Amino acid sequence: MENKGKALVVFFSHAGDNYAVGNIEVGNTKIVADYISEIAGADQFEIVTHKYDGMAYTPLINLAQEEARNGELPPYEGDIENLSQYDTIFIGGPVWWGTYPQVMFTFFKKHANDLKGKTVIPFTTHEGSGLANCVDDVKKAFPGANVQRGFSIYGHDVRSGKGKVENWLKGLGY
Repeated sequence: MENKGKALVVFFSHAGDNYAVGNIEVGNTKIVADYISEIAGADQFEIVTHKYDGMAYTPLINLAQEEARNGELPPYEGDIENLSQYDTIFIGGPVWWGTYPQVMFTFFKKHANDLKGKTVIPFTTHEGSGLANCVDDVKKAFPGANVQRGFSIYGHDVRSGKGKVENWLKGLGY
């Protein structure tokens, strides 16, 4: 394995009522983030907001659509102190209405200048959207970064999909 430098996985994951997988205790994206951290030796920062806690799927996606339409930037807890120490940043989340949840855009706006010259690799969990607009949105958010093509996996496949994540990371040199 070539030296890829220090890596970080930044992600948002939604537990609770999810499309196609029902009520889950650990969100699909968290599972993929854990696979990436284990395989690539990456640190993690989970974007946490309690805004969506306990919401059923339909009200959640309705709220997500309203947030996107209004350009809302919901707050999240904590933050990464020193992004400059990382060479590669994996950015992941579920696809809600064609892109990442708006809370991720809060992180993007706050750190818009912190990823210049970094390798940024988007990933998504979805139930049919693939990467949707996530790669383009990450390129817009971090114009000075080297944004890679990315990876997507069906949410209903993540619990048995570690091999898919391994193959993807192997293709990236991990």
